[in-house]
Amino acid sequence: MSNVRILVVDDEPFNLDIIGEYLEDAGYALEMASCGEDAWEALRSPDKRFDLVVLDRMMPGMDGMELLRRIKADGRLGDVPVIMQTAAANPDQVREGLAAGAYYYLTKPFEPDSLQSIVRAALDDLQHRRSLAERLDAHVDALRTMESGHFSFRTLDEAQALAALVASICDEPEIVVLGLSELLVNAVEHGNLGIRFDEKSRLREAGIWENEVARRLALPENAHRRVELTVTSEPDAWVFTVQDTGTGFDWNTYLELAPERAFAPNGRGIALARQLAFHSLEYLGCGNCVRGAVLKRVAGTP
Repeated sequence: MSNVRILVVDDEPFNLDIIGEYLEDAGYALEMASCGEDAWEALRSPDKRFDLVVLDRMMPGMDGMELLRRIKADGRLGDVPVIMQTAAANPDQVREGLAAGAYYYLTKPFEPDSLQSIVRAALDDLQHRRSLAERLDAHVDALRTMESGHFSFRTLDEAQALAALVASICDEPEIVVLGLSELLVNAVEHGNLGIRFDEKSRLREAGIWENEVARRLALPENAHRRVELTVTSEPDAWVFTVQDTGTGFDWNTYLELAPERAFAPNGRGIALARQLAFHSLEYLGCGNCVRGAVLKRVAGTP
């Protein structure tokens, strides 16, 4: 992403200087705020736009949690990713932050590489969401009359394009596309290509995740591996069934936003899909098949 603007919020001048030094070297445009009140004023300014907030949890006055809740409750700011930096990293506090919308975490003190890695992950996710939204605009209302459909794909680009296409049949396609994209991408990278959670973390930290996906897709043993998506219209819901050719995984541990994964650059997609996009989400058998339902809006309801 070019011209990235980041708001850094911390009541300790030394911490602002350190973060500024780490991130300015990476080419980001930064604005600093020494308290929650100043940060909120900057975020609400019609003349400013931020792509990311790096937020200290413990501050006098308006603390990080209060500022986070305000950000996520504001329609103009709700999709801005927030990285919570904190010395208090017990599971209950992390769960509170995750529930409020802080899906990225840093524990103080942190190394430059850790900061830059989680910043890249948050910005990559933001770019992905914006790209999906642009694709979705081209398809809204295109497939509203679909009763059933079957699709087959193998690449990440195909997964994202297909998510944008079929999400347009739903009443809130801009939300469904995010969850559906997570399921389709997971089926490619984790299911068909066997990239494990810890492997993806290392690849994303090194900035070579997409290169590794492309390398594995080109291997002869993966040439015929495809993911199947079936879309079915039921009386009260759209049902999406995704089947890959992998050996499955322990899906139970990924249905919730787990505190132990809050500090990794990945591993939150399934939980967010379940929480935000689907009325129900269930994995079948060994985990290489997942079924998600999106309720249809009853005629006459807002």
